[in-house]
Amino acid sequence: MSAAKRTPPETIEATLEMLADHDYVAGRALATVLFLSLRMGRPLFLEGEAGVGKTEIAKVLAKALDRPLIRLQCYEGLDVSSAVYEWNYPAQMLEIRLAEATGEADRDRIETNIFDERHLIRRPVLQALQGEPGRAPVFLIDELDRTDEAFEAFLLEILSDFQVTIPELGTIKANEPPIVIITTNRTREIHDALKRRCLYHWVDYPEAEAELEIIRRKVPGAAQALTAEIVAYVQKLRKMELFKNPGVAETIDWATALTELDRLALDPQTVSDTLGTLLKYQDDIARIEGSAGRQILDEVKAELARTG
Repeated sequence: MSAAKRTPPETIEATLEMLADHDYVAGRALATVLFLSLRMGRPLFLEGEAGVGKTEIAKVLAKALDRPLIRLQCYEGLDVSSAVYEWNYPAQMLEIRLAEATGEADRDRIETNIFDERHLIRRPVLQALQGEPGRAPVFLIDELDRTDEAFEAFLLEILSDFQVTIPELGTIKANEPPIVIITTNRTREIHDALKRRCLYHWVDYPEAEAELEIIRRKVPGAAQALTAEIVAYVQKLRKMELFKNPGVAETIDWATALTELDRLALDPQTVSDTLGTLLKYQDDIARIEGSAGRQILDEVKAELARTG
């Protein structure tokens, strides 16, 4: 790939085009904040419900700019050894045994050999800081709200200076800061100190027209009438008081499943049989399997018939 193709977009319009070229349907507001994040070298903080396409932005960006994608999947209990680095203890013990076997008595030399970089296991944070010059990675910090506040504070230090200190080796600083994308599903609030270092965007569920375009791009084999019914059905579901509304990812899964079943349109039995690809909680499925689901389908077909 040529260097020109790896260059970040120069305008908001070019950012929209870059996303569209990789089948990501975005509004101008998202394209604007992404463009500014790239131009200003600031992390991009994306918040929204699960399944609305936050993680996909980082994947598309890495592919469009021909950069490595390094993903730190956050979870409760995530610590420095899992996120930044740890030492290869078996290899270090072997080094000690070899020193003993050869009669090596120089303690400083033994310690230097033990804490050599060849025994260092680089986790996502360190990998992101040690990116290839001129090709800094896209660093995805996914679902930050799953971690605790202590790790959030540690991450704040990393994002401030793009460096980390390893006591045995010293400070490692990024020659070129990575492109940082942070996502959260808002299961808890993230501290303002971290948000202030980022540009922010709320990624919402798409409007019907945008979701139609997404399905056309992601499931090109789906019948046109089926796609319209799927999107209209999902849009109505999101207006109900469900435990978990279906995201765009679930809409794509449902369209894919129905295409695999060679369906050309929705019917009550097909909806009932395939709800597990769209809804992930039994209470939600039970609510839609009955008369409520049939009523939604009747409304969808009536509305589509009126609009042609």
